[in-house]
Amino acid sequence: QVQLVESGGGLVQPGGSLILSCAASGRILSTYAMGWYRQAPWKQRELVATINGGVSTDYADSVKGRFTISRDNAKNTVYLQMNSLKPEDTAVYYCKADIRSWTTSRRDYWGQGTQVTVSS
Repeated sequence: QVQLVESGGGLVQPGGSLILSCAASGRILSTYAMGWYRQAPWKQRELVATINGGVSTDYADSVKGRFTISRDNAKNTVYLQMNSLKPEDTAVYYCKADIRSWTTSRRDYWGQGTQVTVSS
């Protein structure tokens, strides 16, 4: 069974920074694209940033220049460095990973989500 566990959320003042981590565990054979999504109250879940198996990244326009996604393939972990946070960044942040395990075919897995609140 593959699991994604996020950490690093919390309360931060506007202009502050946070680092989110998401570690995949289980009988993983290969990890492909990994990414972060977020969902604010009363809004649909939206893409924040993605990174493929190499170094290619993609960002939502709203976070470009402020957020940085990276990954450690040896640890099956993806990170999201968030700088210059704004109140509109407040949301539950979810990680997603495209994984092939020893027992299942390639598919997307989601983490449980971590709350990020930007407020003074």
